[in-house]
Amino acid sequence: MRAEPWIDLRSDTVTQPTIEMRRAMARADVGDDVYGEDPTVNSLESTLAEMVGMEAGLFLPTGTQSNLVALLTHCGRGDEYIVGQQAHTYKYEGGGAAVLGGIQPQPLDFSEFGGLNLQQVEAAIKPLNDHFARTRLLCLENTMQGKVLPVQYLIEANRLASNRELKLHLDGARVFNAAVALSVDVAAITTQFTTVSVCLSKGLGAPAGSVLLGSSDFIKEARRWRKVTGGGMRQAGILAAAGLYALEHNIQRLAEDHLHARLLQEGLCDLGYQAAPAQTNMVFVDIGDFDIELFSRSIQGQGIRINPARRLRLVTHLDISEADIKKTIKAFAACRSL
Repeated sequence: MRAEPWIDLRSDTVTQPTIEMRRAMARADVGDDVYGEDPTVNSLESTLAEMVGMEAGLFLPTGTQSNLVALLTHCGRGDEYIVGQQAHTYKYEGGGAAVLGGIQPQPLDFSEFGGLNLQQVEAAIKPLNDHFARTRLLCLENTMQGKVLPVQYLIEANRLASNRELKLHLDGARVFNAAVALSVDVAAITTQFTTVSVCLSKGLGAPAGSVLLGSSDFIKEARRWRKVTGGGMRQAGILAAAGLYALEHNIQRLAEDHLHARLLQEGLCDLGYQAAPAQTNMVFVDIGDFDIELFSRSIQGQGIRINPARRLRLVTHLDISEADIKKTIKAFAACRSL
């Protein structure tokens, strides 16, 4: 047992609910959400739908399931979605759309700014021919590895999808990070999409939960797929209350995480590490020729948790202070002598 708490930079999913959030959870009015009778879940769904400019929402346990339900609702067997090679909906969700829905992914390389080249997207759309899967959907992610997609790019993606009769889905796991970084209302981003998945358990600090948002008709159909995939919960208002608390208290404070990421990136660069500029709460740093295992043990020995890799992803969040950033920079400085 450590005398001091870890500085955990592995992900913003490691945040702990605050005392105030736990109190909100304890006070939550609850009911059976499968019957649509949980007032706190209903409040979360309607509140977030209004925030993002959609008609309705659906509370799900995880972001992976939220994206999966979106894909299953948009696409049928033999249909296709266009997606980035490194996108969560393609690479990090167990191939669920293909495994469970018979939906074919068409992956493309991401551009340097975190989006897909729209000319390449258009070229990847299949002709209406029995030889091909039917292209139904374009999926984007914002933020993408900490990068923020410009609103103008989203407008152009919307125009392309509309012209080619595609639906447009956003994996918005960190969409509030994007909105804060751009100093825009989140609806400026989300209203460019047909559907959006918003995660509550990353930078917003809730212990679990995501909300899928779209038209009322879409969410009605998605509710069935939530049941099919095992996502129907009962007195889920206990979790939804944490989401409501996060929406009220934890959005604007994301700017602190972004500041801490910039301080970390600048400090590491001052030490001679190659660290890409941080747009939001992620710092990607190349550790060079260091032995990864030895480097990771040294960092962990100084009370810092990371995911070992040649190119490290360090993620700031509400449990990381400026003092933690300074300590982390000192730990990386000590590793220079390994």
